[in-house]
Amino acid sequence: MKYQPNDKRALLQAALGRIPCDLAIANVQYVNVFTGEVYPATVFVHQGFVAHVEAGNPQADLHLAKEVYDGRGRTLVPGFIDAHVHVESSMLTPRNFAAAVLPHGTTTAVTDPHEIANVAGEEAVHYMHDAALGLPMRQLINIPSCVPSVPGLENAGATFDAATIHRLAKLENVHGLAEVMDFVGVVEGEERMMDIIAAAEEEGLYLQGHLPRQTGRMVSAYRVGGPWTCHESTTSEESVDKMRAGIYVDARDSSISRNVTAVWEGVKDFPCLDRLTFCTDDREADDILYVGHIDDVVRHAVSLGMDPVLAIRSATLLPAQAARLDNLGAVAPGYVADFLLLDDLQNLQVKEVFTAGKKVAEDGALLVEIPQQAHPFETVNSMDVPDLTADDFALAAPAGCGEQVAVNVMTYGDMEVSTADAVVETLPVREGRVDISGDSDLCYAIVINRYGNGTLAKGVVRGFGLERGADGSTVSHDCHNLTIVYKTPEDGYAVYKKLRECGGGIACAAGGEVLCTFPLPVGGLMSNLSWEQVAAQSVAMKKALRQVGLQQKNPLLRIATLALPVIPKVKISDLGLVDVLKKELMPLFPEA
Repeated sequence: MKYQPNDKRALLQAALGRIPCDLAIANVQYVNVFTGEVYPATVFVHQGFVAHVEAGNPQADLHLAKEVYDGRGRTLVPGFIDAHVHVESSMLTPRNFAAAVLPHGTTTAVTDPHEIANVAGEEAVHYMHDAALGLPMRQLINIPSCVPSVPGLENAGATFDAATIHRLAKLENVHGLAEVMDFVGVVEGEERMMDIIAAAEEEGLYLQGHLPRQTGRMVSAYRVGGPWTCHESTTSEESVDKMRAGIYVDARDSSISRNVTAVWEGVKDFPCLDRLTFCTDDREADDILYVGHIDDVVRHAVSLGMDPVLAIRSATLLPAQAARLDNLGAVAPGYVADFLLLDDLQNLQVKEVFTAGKKVAEDGALLVEIPQQAHPFETVNSMDVPDLTADDFALAAPAGCGEQVAVNVMTYGDMEVSTADAVVETLPVREGRVDISGDSDLCYAIVINRYGNGTLAKGVVRGFGLERGADGSTVSHDCHNLTIVYKTPEDGYAVYKKLRECGGGIACAAGGEVLCTFPLPVGGLMSNLSWEQVAAQSVAMKKALRQVGLQQKNPLLRIATLALPVIPKVKISDLGLVDVLKKELMPLFPEA
């Protein structure tokens, strides 16, 4: 994709100095992301594009600009690009997301709306696309590739196929095929994924990947299958193998997974780092407010020992190249004039933000108005769940099993990771129900389809972290069915009732009473409140979750990946317990 000026001849004349430019940014330390140099320069901008960059301090040329802006010795770098992000995971609508991230220097976000697409299909993608038009930043849409993530293992609100890809590719800001999550389907050459990839290639889309916990030949096969990026590297070994295979490693620092450290440890000694890019994937409103966005990822990388200029390249030029954005990611002739003024290359604090040559933010405050727009999609209630009672939250044991039963328990090995195994345990049975009351580390779990299918499945979870009460959410990747982890049926039912009533969101309960609710009525994933209000609700919800025992760095999303059948090794969907690598359902009671 290449952005074109309205009048290329005028841009040529401005580059030659034959007509005045609209703007000159003078007195800056200019970071050249092509050569790695840092030197004094003046940047000339015309019609939203860079016309010329003059090294040194050419005071004599300033008369060639209608306006001269004094950079006050600050460091000028390209606008930051988030290589892979789900806007829905901020719990903000696209327009409020822009208001949150622009002051942090994110001028382009490569977005994947597969969260909301799993809820409402093509209509949801159209909404995310249209709601992002006319913003003082670019939100480029990648078409969700896996709706549902794995057919036959879960029920979503929609199904995408190759024909869907062809239809959505016609939208103005569609740019790529979003993370191809069914990596087993890719490496095995399964028809569904091969057809979807072929459709994307026919439409000239670039292919984002998703390859968790894989190395060696699996990496080679996945790259042969088509995708050439991956944001799921959580170990140094993965990062090394993927980068050596030519895959762009999108080092991720999200609200739930901070992987930049592990990625950097693996690749820091490589002579060439042109396949290292940065992304946030899933970052919530309060983290954006108090910690930052891509600017935070850059600072984190630098704190680990990465050269600041290389870190800036990984947040600008390299993600643009990975996404085939021909004239984004640099401040150079013919490039869109998105740039930042930083305090320096040590603190890397974003002081001023320009998009298309216009200043849009300064000192953390937005300077331009982002008017709200009414979208009918934002008023649709997506909660079509079956009618349940508290008794439905009890886990019935198989008939005739006696006083105890063998159960495949979904077991987390770490309080901070989303991977889990199935471990067979013998649990007591009382009055025909599996009883976990004697083991404080065990919880019940239920996944309830919220798209009118009427399906639900229950299980037992160890190592989740809940000490009492219940934690429930419709933010449940990727089908976003209603997922609840609970100690007693009464607490699970209380959360179910509350989230059904408010149209989706996150809630926790204890003693049969709801303690806190974070309403997300837009598709059960987003709020149309301002980013400041959403950030405050997120903080309150995290506080309440810690009160019921979830002491993780981010308790809000602990539950979000419990039902995600593309993260090894075992998950629970609305259809039952899932063996992720075998791509098949497994029995909850193995001996029944």
